[in-house]
Amino acid sequence: MKVSVVIPVYNEQAYIGACLDSLLRQEEPPDEIIVVNNNSTDNTIKIARKYNVKLVNERKQGMIPARNRGFNEAKYEIIARTDADTLVPPDWIKKIKKNFRSEKLIALSGPAHLYPLPNLVQTSNWLTVSVFNFCKKILGHDCLYGANMTIRKSAWEKVKNEVCLDDSQVHEDLDLAVHLAPYGRIKFDKNLVVSSSARRWKYPESYFEYAHRVVKLLKKHKKFDVSQKSTQLVKKIVSKAFLTDQKSSY
Repeated sequence: MKVSVVIPVYNEQAYIGACLDSLLRQEEPPDEIIVVNNNSTDNTIKIARKYNVKLVNERKQGMIPARNRGFNEAKYEIIARTDADTLVPPDWIKKIKKNFRSEKLIALSGPAHLYPLPNLVQTSNWLTVSVFNFCKKILGHDCLYGANMTIRKSAWEKVKNEVCLDDSQVHEDLDLAVHLAPYGRIKFDKNLVVSSSARRWKYPESYFEYAHRVVKLLKKHKKFDVSQKSTQLVKKIVSKAFLTDQKSSY
């Protein structure tokens, strides 16, 4: 079993080196690492060139075009994806391979600890677990988290022409899960944990924006009557996030 790792990047000079270092420290190394340059104007690519990675360019701006380009470039049967501001543990690839021994599994994901935050919060994965547990209840199957997800190349070939292409309308990772679900099992493994930057969650509006795009995705895929339930969905996601918090570039 061979694994390709895809990392979409846009002006990630502050993070990309540490991310690649974490991939090079794997107990079972990836068979290829693909860095997808999405029109970076800083030193991201200069830093990436210091590593043994495959560099490709995607001129169409956005996470979805960059992700798709990386997945299409991947050579091997298992495609893992992470973000440039994410650090993966030394056994990340090893755990991925163990999960994919199940032939029924077509996609895998897991939560994240967020850094740099107070230790009580940083060592908890409450945000990703709570959000994805809730999405599972709505969608009826496990979901994918972009900074920590893996799919079979064969499954990607089935959905690559079906996935939604507008970043403003859907969360690319949740959308991918919706399209994959009819073809096999998706698993959210709570023990497959990575460390991701908390930069996207510094401000309250981030929670509302996330919830708003979840509603758009549900409406697009007709998962429920948004006109009646969208307000309750947004309130529940946001209130749960803030209540739990009190307890504890793309």
